[in-house]
Amino acid sequence: MYDLIVIGAGSGGVRCARMSAQKGAKVAIIEERFYGGTCVNVGCVPKKLFVYASHYGEDFHDARRFGWDVRSSQFDWPTLVENKNAEISRLNGIYENLLKNSGVTIYNGRGRLTSPNTVEVNGETLQTKNILIATGSYPFKPDFPGSEHALISDHMFYLDSLPSHAVVVGGGYIAVEFAGILAGLGVSTHLIYRGASLLKRFDVDVRNHLAEELERKGIQVHLSNNIESMEKLSEKEFRLKLSSGDELSTGLVLYATGRKPLTHDLGLEKAGVTLGPEGEVQVNEHYQSNIPNIYAVGDVINRMQLTPVALAEGMYVSSQLFGGEPVPVDYERIPTAVFSQPSVATVGPTEEDARVQYPDLKVFRSSFRALKNTVSGNQERTMMKLMVDGATDKVVAAHMVGPEAAEIVQGIAVAIRAGATKQIFDTTIGIHPSSAEEFVTMREPV
Repeated sequence: MYDLIVIGAGSGGVRCARMSAQKGAKVAIIEERFYGGTCVNVGCVPKKLFVYASHYGEDFHDARRFGWDVRSSQFDWPTLVENKNAEISRLNGIYENLLKNSGVTIYNGRGRLTSPNTVEVNGETLQTKNILIATGSYPFKPDFPGSEHALISDHMFYLDSLPSHAVVVGGGYIAVEFAGILAGLGVSTHLIYRGASLLKRFDVDVRNHLAEELERKGIQVHLSNNIESMEKLSEKEFRLKLSSGDELSTGLVLYATGRKPLTHDLGLEKAGVTLGPEGEVQVNEHYQSNIPNIYAVGDVINRMQLTPVALAEGMYVSSQLFGGEPVPVDYERIPTAVFSQPSVATVGPTEEDARVQYPDLKVFRSSFRALKNTVSGNQERTMMKLMVDGATDKVVAAHMVGPEAAEIVQGIAVAIRAGATKQIFDTTIGIHPSSAEEFVTMREPV
């Protein structure tokens, strides 16, 4: 009899399993694919490695006016994929060893609930007091004529070769990130989105500024448009018919139109667990489903599909079950980044939402070319934005589009969570010359 069985060895599942076992609980974890989940294997880690790789072309170009001769630079896709695979394999081993060293029993296979207290894996039935569903999510691709030829994000990490032309469909994190990756690696890239603006849940200034910068980098953005059909002409050429009536010929189509909770074929219905309209496990504030001993965290509950959020939720469940002080997740002030080119980072509400929450809102905004670009000739501009509650002088949100946005906004997020006021920002000495100092030198609201 186990105290806890975790189904899914992604970030949230592994964290909860490890912490619970270290508190003395008898824990098992079941994983049928790979340790570390989407983030480590086909998500944020390999994607960030690809982002690094794709930015070198621009860096080499910018380096010329700093005196560097880089005429011989060439890119080799197989080398990047091979080295990425080696790093992911190393991380898989680390996750597996973390579980083993914590005393967690590992089962490789598909876990299915057969009742609220039993899980079947590889023909064996396991008894348990509690179950945690942490199976994550999967990329969603709509059905349309020829959709079987379109790729999803998982495929992009294992391509044999890069095409000369590619089309990315979507307007969220993954779409704009892969559009930047492909364009940075020399692929002629089109980004198609059915909506009126990219990153629709982000601040309007972020959305507008990023759209301008993507087009400046050569990405052709098609808004309020979609693919009606896709026809395979050869192994490396496809013809697309768009809702606008236009046609495109391309070598690759990537659909990055969101992810859905991975709850199919887990036996959740058999155990009586209630699912939501997207297939998500519905949970309360303690991550309990309608069956009190069955919990769920991470992408599978469809709140915030972010690795650090899943980690925090997993920690909460472990403390809730096996001792410790559960720390509620503050969903209102979660910092997040989009590793587009240039990158985006944000914490706190959009201006539209903030004006509802804070009637006396003050907005501070700055747009500028970074010092490096004045010599390199690069026309990229950085945008920074602070929002302040005039009634309390507290800084309630920060948004940035520009190089190293995530590194900068992470620190700002700590200050906002601590309740820092605009006066504290104003009286903080800036680090000069840096882009980050702009956050403490914006004096006049717009």
